[in-house]
This record gives sequence, structure tokens and C-alpha cells, in this order.
Amino acid sequence: MKNKLKKILIGFVLFTVCNVFCQDPNFHIYLCFGQSNMEGSAQIEAQDRITNSRFLALQSLDCDNLLRKKNIWYPALPPLSQCYSGLSPADYFGKTMVKHLPDSIKIGVINVAVGGSDIRLFDKDVYQNYTQTYPEDWFQKKIRDYGGNPYQHFIELAKLAQTKGVIKGILLHQGETNQDDENWPEYVKKVYENILNDLSLSAEEVPLLAGEVVHEDQKGICASMNPIINTLPEVIPSSYIISSKGCEVREDNLHFNSKGVRELGKRYALKMLNIKGF
Repeated sequence: MKNKLKKILIGFVLFTVCNVFCQDPNFHIYLCFGQSNMEGSAQIEAQDRITNSRFLALQSLDCDNLLRKKNIWYPALPPLSQCYSGLSPADYFGKTMVKHLPDSIKIGVINVAVGGSDIRLFDKDVYQNYTQTYPEDWFQKKIRDYGGNPYQHFIELAKLAQTKGVIKGILLHQGETNQDDENWPEYVKKVYENILNDLSLSAEEVPLLAGEVVHEDQKGICASMNPIINTLPEVIPSSYIISSKGCEVREDNLHFNSKGVRELGKRYALKMLNIKGF
């Protein structure tokens, strides 16, 4: 009788521990970061509110207006980054992924992005120099919400996610604030390598997808950054560029509109599916 009870107790403990700590190999997690277009600036429309039980988002902030708590997985429903942000490429990346993957696979995203940010805001060694890029409260509040250190906030969420699933890739959309800075690829390389090292990941298994800013065919005011963005694979062999050509934009010619965001998100997904062999 004692042995039987002992086995039951051990089984219960193992079941409980596994529920908390065991990675589900069929829960594929993608890390998303960048500035305003990744954060989500496009209007959220009715079609964007259709959820899929296989597409989840790890909530990064406490948002009373959304009835969501930080560090909890929810069905992915925009906004995915901050409490009052808009539609992000991460939304349609996830929607497209689950559409094309086997039903046994779930997709999870983490989106930590800061509109107006320099890429070096995500460099853990020098981020303090870039928290004052804009002194106005619209920017400063975002920094405060992320505990003053968006990169560390991002990594803590990613580590939490690793207890449930497996990180499969990283999505970046950034470059407007670093327009014409030819050192940008090196800055991105450092951030990417830090992420891999801090999360014990390998570049071979976790590629980086970087999207172009608004294209010149849409009269993008930062389009001169795209040739620099396109050199990234020369610096990071495991990186891939997502074209923004034809993705529609808002009147500011800086941000994608809802239709453009949907298309860009789909392009991220189709490239990732191709890389992963689906």
C-alpha cells in the first residue's frame, strides 16, 4: 500500500512539475521587436479580431483596458504589444503560420517594441544612452512601462516562454530612427547575438527576419534605409529580409496602414515557413 501511494505521489509531482516546466515541442514561439510599425500603429478592424485557439500571445504589460495581465498567455488578439497600440505584423505573422502548419502545432508570439526607438535601445550595454531619444511623455511612458530597459523586459518574457514552448525565430521591424546609418547591421548583429546568448539559442535554429521600412514605391520617407537593411545577411548569415514593396501606407508615408500591415505580416510568415521547411 505504501509503495502504491509513493508511486501515486511521485507521479503527481512529476505531472505538476512538467505542467510548469516542460517545453511543448509543438508550441513554437517567435520573438518580435522593433519600433512603431512592429509595435502596431495601424487601425485594428473587425476582421483583425478573429482569433484562433492555436495562436497565442504572451502579455507583456498589465492592461486593465484589455482585461489582460502581464506574463499570461492569451489568444492572440490585437493589440499585441502595448495597451493602446494598433495592428502589428506580428498579428498576421501568427495567423498565417497557423493557417499553413499542422493542427498539432501552436504559435506563440512575444512583442516588445517601442515607437521612435533607436535599435541601440535594445543593446543591453548602451541602452541607457537611447532612453532619451524623445523627451516627450509618449516615448518616456513606453520606456517606463518596460521597467526602463526594454531589452531586459523582452528577455525575461522570453525566458518565461521557454518554460512552455520552443523559440523558433526572431522578427525585427526597425530602421526609421536609424535612417542612413550604415552601422545599423552591426548594431543589429550585436542585439541578435545577445538574444541568442542570453536565451541559450543557436543562430542555425533561430533565424532573424528583418522587414524593410515603407518602400520607395509608396513614397516612403525613410526608404533610403532599405538598401542598408538589405545588407544585413552579409553581416548575419542567418538573417533574411522581408520586402515591403507594394505594402500600402498611411498618409504619413512612414507607417503601414492596416492592409499593408496584414500583407507584411503574411510575408514574414511565408518566409519563415519556407526556412522551416513547411
